[in-house]
Amino acid sequence: MILPTFDWDSEFDNFLNSLRLKETTQVIAMINKIEEHGLQIAINMKWVKKIDNNLYEIRVRTNELFIRSLYFQVEQSNYFITHGFKKKTNETPVKEIKRSKKIRDKYLSKRKRSDSDE
Repeated sequence: MILPTFDWDSEFDNFLNSLRLKETTQVIAMINKIEEHGLQIAINMKWVKKIDNNLYEIRVRTNELFIRSLYFQVEQSNYFITHGFKKKTNETPVKEIKRSKKIRDKYLSKRKRSDSDE
């Protein structure tokens, strides 16, 4: 079984830094759990959910709210977390999905250009 690895940039770091320490710890622990156990188990356990074509969410629930981190597959077992957000309902807002798709498309386009420059 090939295990996933997650990467992110300053936007997700800023989100993590905006959370309370306990919430940040829960999000990082969930990412580590997914990397350790693999995506199939994560899907079965409802730790992750497919949102759209090559767009998924990491799901963390606290007592008061839901914390979501949206991500996409870069290649093989490498994934990139676009951003995170908190919400009070279990539905993923359309604006967050659009935001993640925009980041994904920009990231993959930039990556494709740099690959073709080599």
